[in-house]
Amino acid sequence: MKLFRISAMMIAAVTLLASCHSNSGTSRGTGWNLNDPEWGGYELGDPSELPAGPGLVFIEGGSFVMGHVTEDTRYNWDNIAHTVTVSSFFMDETEVSNAMYGEFEYWMNRAYGEEYPERVKAIVPDTAAWRDKLAWRETFVDYYYRSPSYQDYPVVGVSWEQASAYCVWRTDRLNELLLVEYGILELDQENVSSNPFQTDVYLAGAYQGDTKGSFTDLNPNGDERQIRKSDGLLYPNYRLPTEAEWEFAALGMIGNTYDERIVEHKTYPWAGQSLRSANKKYYGQFLANFKRTRGDAMGVAGNLNDGWDYTCPVKWYFPNDYGLYNMAGNVSEWCMDVYRKVVNPVGGDDVDPFRGNIYYTYEIDEDGEVLVNDDGSLVRKEVDFEANRRNYRQANNVNYLDGDRASNLNSDNWLERKADAEDEEYEEDTYEEEEEESTVNGVELTGEDYNTNMMYKREAADQTNISSMVNNKVRVVKGGNWNDRAYYLQTSTRRFYDQDKSTSWIGFRCAMDRIGSRTNNGK
Repeated sequence: MKLFRISAMMIAAVTLLASCHSNSGTSRGTGWNLNDPEWGGYELGDPSELPAGPGLVFIEGGSFVMGHVTEDTRYNWDNIAHTVTVSSFFMDETEVSNAMYGEFEYWMNRAYGEEYPERVKAIVPDTAAWRDKLAWRETFVDYYYRSPSYQDYPVVGVSWEQASAYCVWRTDRLNELLLVEYGILELDQENVSSNPFQTDVYLAGAYQGDTKGSFTDLNPNGDERQIRKSDGLLYPNYRLPTEAEWEFAALGMIGNTYDERIVEHKTYPWAGQSLRSANKKYYGQFLANFKRTRGDAMGVAGNLNDGWDYTCPVKWYFPNDYGLYNMAGNVSEWCMDVYRKVVNPVGGDDVDPFRGNIYYTYEIDEDGEVLVNDDGSLVRKEVDFEANRRNYRQANNVNYLDGDRASNLNSDNWLERKADAEDEEYEEDTYEEEEEESTVNGVELTGEDYNTNMMYKREAADQTNISSMVNNKVRVVKGGNWNDRAYYLQTSTRRFYDQDKSTSWIGFRCAMDRIGSRTNNGK
């Protein structure tokens, strides 16, 4: 948090807090006074938008052609060009560094090290990821993550799950800082292990830490209250970027357009098709950290070109037009998406596309209170099946429209929905085969339904022994790295990796949703 001093924002915070309790006019719907306890006390927070969080830069969204715009030399055909729209958002200007992640490990050890050491162990980077059976890298194993010499280098050996945990922790620390500055929370770092601040726990009204202030509830029957989402004073979550967001931000199209016309589609995060600088001062120097050819990782002694055999500092090389560093080369980066060969299938959404949605809610006891785990976090569960919805029916939508049986209209999943519609209980493995018909727990299947049922039973039997590296536990990885050839520096190139595994060439950066307007020009 040393990088983020909120001086100007804290001055604005005082104004925001005052405005929450002042008369801000009348309702456009009823004419009643707003923020006035004498007129019911309906509160409207100040609509002013919060500035970018620490480390973030604003990415103005828009439509763009996502996917390959040059020849797919590996013939993967896993990112065919298609137009999508990405909403405006915020993104880290650099990859998360060793120092930034080290703060996370340090804080987790202070908060959970004594009572829940397994939580600390789960987030420590795997420094052994540097090892290679036919290379000497033990110095990196021992020093890369711990030595001050590498504190501004990108953290590696971090899995997708660990990167996601970092995003949650970072959100909590920012919002805790704000509540302290607002005078709502007491800053008590001596007892951080007894009740660490968590944003979702606070918003659910279950935070038990020390407070020294609160809002006056303008409801005539109210008393004191805590800050709510409707006050507009807390930040949304840090998270990993979606694949579409990452590719859009990497292209930096704002520097390559005239009005609404794209002058030249970029292959890399910089203009042109060359990997070398055209600037007279830096003419001929490489613009990213990568491997030029087999055995040439940094150039020749006395004239080191890209200059780095492994990783380089996170603010090395020129940023792209959004101000983002190392969107090509250095380390590849985790994205939020579950990997599938088809990025956006027919029928998929073309605005903010994303695969990996699993919808959760919090467990509530019989008194309406949220349930809390022993470590202070909230108990989550997947949302219940909702038959009356049109936009989704189930919590887990990872496999939707990905070509597998569970996503097909005429699958066992469809039979289950049909049974539900007939108010019949559906259970697996209850088929009764006859010459002309079959029954699934009272739902009679004849004709086409019967044939479909039998077809999928045969297909399931045929595919019992088939396995694949692509499953619901693999995540999209974007961007080239220090060990890659130039092909992987293209923004359209994509790969995948197990979400619980880590390597010496994958790091990450965080993103955050933009709440409110989509531009920064005040329009």
